[in-house]
Amino acid sequence: MTHFMQQLMDQYGYLVLGTALTLELLALPLPGEVLMTYTGLLVFQGHLNWVISILIAGLGTSLGMTISYWIGFKLGKPFFNKHGSKFHLGPDKLEKTSLWFERYGNKLLLIAYFIPGVRHFTGYFSGVTRLSFRTYLIYAYTGAFLWTSTFISLGKTLGPKWEQFHHAITKYLIIAGFIAAVVFAGVYLYKKFRDQLYAATLTELRKGVKTFHTLGRIRFLLLISFGIFLALFMEMAGLIQDLLANEFADFDAVTSYIVHALFDESWAGWMNRFAYLASFPVLVTVAVFALIMILIKGKDRLLEGTFLLFVFVGGELWDEGLRRLFHRTGPSSLINTFPSEQTLITVVFLGFAAYLIVRHVQMAGIQTAASLLVLAVALLVGISRVYFNIQYPSDVVAGYVFGGVWLSLNVVLLEVFRIMKHNKLKFST
Repeated sequence: MTHFMQQLMDQYGYLVLGTALTLELLALPLPGEVLMTYTGLLVFQGHLNWVISILIAGLGTSLGMTISYWIGFKLGKPFFNKHGSKFHLGPDKLEKTSLWFERYGNKLLLIAYFIPGVRHFTGYFSGVTRLSFRTYLIYAYTGAFLWTSTFISLGKTLGPKWEQFHHAITKYLIIAGFIAAVVFAGVYLYKKFRDQLYAATLTELRKGVKTFHTLGRIRFLLLISFGIFLALFMEMAGLIQDLLANEFADFDAVTSYIVHALFDESWAGWMNRFAYLASFPVLVTVAVFALIMILIKGKDRLLEGTFLLFVFVGGELWDEGLRRLFHRTGPSSLINTFPSEQTLITVVFLGFAAYLIVRHVQMAGIQTAASLLVLAVALLVGISRVYFNIQYPSDVVAGYVFGGVWLSLNVVLLEVFRIMKHNKLKFST
């Protein structure tokens, strides 16, 4: 089927692209991702236009989603309950999927395209559940162009390496889609049931630690921080297992190729600037800024100042110990590159400074900006490491995760010590 579709693309180009994506979104078994990345290859070869390809693919996908919506809207649940089993939409699956879709809402339309088996039915269930057509159009069409532009641009970037890397990249995008769906569902549930979750959290914490019956919101922050620590710790264990099993080869090859395809020699100057963001002068400046923040805003100056020193010095020791333990040789024959020293320290230093800002500054805009700045700087530092072939992409990712483990652990410890100090003061008075 895939080979046949590629032959049709060679002959009829845009017509096959738009028609095939329309039919796939009606739940026909067509290789949408393969077709779009192959389209990107044709764009790379100069046979098709990049903008026109994205436009045709987006319109074809949107048309398929529109048709599927109205089919679901007109036929409704009775039809699918009666005849759905003929095309794998029996009553049980229909009910489960309908409940899932009603619960997580229209915003999942943005990421459902990246999850095979989900995107094929979101249009139908949007109609069955009577989602507002105007709302549906906004999210479905936006998701359609996001999906198609991603895969076509990916094929264009990969060029002659398309066939070699396509399956690996598709796998990573599917995993990313599932992770995004889980994160979105978690955010959605938190927003919808925030009061109930907050009340339940307080109840459980009161049962477990009676002395913590005050500072409820801080306890909730502590619980969230501990959850992040556990998630990152499990991811760290997975990365160690993958390293020992030599399972990073595909990921490193694909990611390195994409970075070098996107950023040619003309980016060298910018990459040096990005790399400088993880330099000693910059990190010392961050440490001084964090100390000033503690002196100005901190209510527990000695405690926070002590943790500032512990987090930064301990982060350096944590990084050095890990790299000596795993003793991995990097792409330029540099030793001890796992995890990346630069991304780990960037996450630790900038992350803790940003946490102090979020903790003490009550302006949502500043809190959001501080968090986004940490993510942006860490990403740019990581890209520079790969660009200069100093570290593998897996080294960079490990730096993010290992740094996040150290950072979240110390945030938990800081808040625990803070609560203990406040309770001690309370009982002493």
